[in-house]
Amino acid sequence: MKNLILKQRAERDGLASKPYYSRQNIQDVSSYLESKVIKLITGPRRAGKSVYAMQILSGKNYAYLNFDDNQLLAGFNEDSVMQALSEVYPGYEYLLLDEVQNLTSWDVWVSKLYRRGVNLVITGSNANLLSSEMATLLTGRYVEILILPFSMNETLKYKGVSLKPNLPNQKATLSVEMEDYLVKGGYPEILNNRDIEQSYLSVLFDSIILKDVAKRHKIRKTTELYDLADYLISNYSNQLSYNEIAEGLSIGSVNTVKKFCDFLAEPYLFYFLPRFNYKLKEMKKASRKVYIVDNGFIYTRSFELSGNSGRQLENMVFIELLRRGYDLKKSLFYYHTSNNKEIDFVTRKGRTVTSLIQVCYDISKPKTRTRELEALVNASEELNCGNLLLITWNNDDTIEYKGKKIKIVSAKEWFNQ
Repeated sequence: MKNLILKQRAERDGLASKPYYSRQNIQDVSSYLESKVIKLITGPRRAGKSVYAMQILSGKNYAYLNFDDNQLLAGFNEDSVMQALSEVYPGYEYLLLDEVQNLTSWDVWVSKLYRRGVNLVITGSNANLLSSEMATLLTGRYVEILILPFSMNETLKYKGVSLKPNLPNQKATLSVEMEDYLVKGGYPEILNNRDIEQSYLSVLFDSIILKDVAKRHKIRKTTELYDLADYLISNYSNQLSYNEIAEGLSIGSVNTVKKFCDFLAEPYLFYFLPRFNYKLKEMKKASRKVYIVDNGFIYTRSFELSGNSGRQLENMVFIELLRRGYDLKKSLFYYHTSNNKEIDFVTRKGRTVTSLIQVCYDISKPKTRTRELEALVNASEELNCGNLLLITWNNDDTIEYKGKKIKIVSAKEWFNQ
């Protein structure tokens, strides 16, 4: 065990020695670092959780265990592991547990470590296992930090692109890089190597499906699971019901569809946005809108012959709202007005609706512009909300429409807020 942990230490030191970009708009955990509250860093694979954990622990004496290692999992013994950690990392002040959800009964062990006073930083790629178990066992004793692929703002800053260009060549570069992000997303490892985009994300997608879903849930026949995942990608930013999916894919059981959708949401791959309704029963019955964690997967896996800029922008906005702390269960929804006009996003605090957001890539056509504005006005009256926002690709304006003040904002400005 000691030799294995020594090997992992060398891997840790190698990773930590590389220069990394400091993530933007991530919750500041410095105030939590010295306390015994568990620092739980969650998000999809390859989004930068481990790097972020090492960044916040830089300069600290911390021990490290990587549970994405079959050798460690196969030979795991609590006593021998703790003994080896003490020998390899004498006097360590923090313990970083990477992808801890791969360890059987990890929650029991983590709870025991917490009671012993070990200062824990944990990363993981399974929303259900991590958040639900933490909430059950350690209510109020952990802080969760969500790490997603780079936002458009982070990507532009990382590439040194001016967000307030003055010269023609700067404006051209900004336009090209924004369109590139819209299509290919922001996974950190391929920002400087777009040539491997499709192969990298295809392998990552397969790894998530096989390791985090099929293997974890012991799904032997993976064809239906893959068919469902591809179907969801092809229908990103659209409303779907479990019945529609079952019929579209000829899957006999609606319960199987629901179960598989839940499985695909666990590794932060897909998200299912509920329709807002003050009646919880009605909200649970309504169709949900499906989104994917990064536009690069759409580029890699979707069957679209050409990109749909409107849906791509909507998917980007959804993921950005997650980055800004909105929660699918409490504060983020979509909405249908009584005359069946759709509002892309409704944000809420408590029982108060705080904003209504429409997303439309291009509003240059009068019919399109009127459709989006009418929907906002109708929803504003029904939900008693005056904070109305229309996000477009390149328009900035504030207008009065039918007695309502509506802010029109470009993607460049909104993502840079």
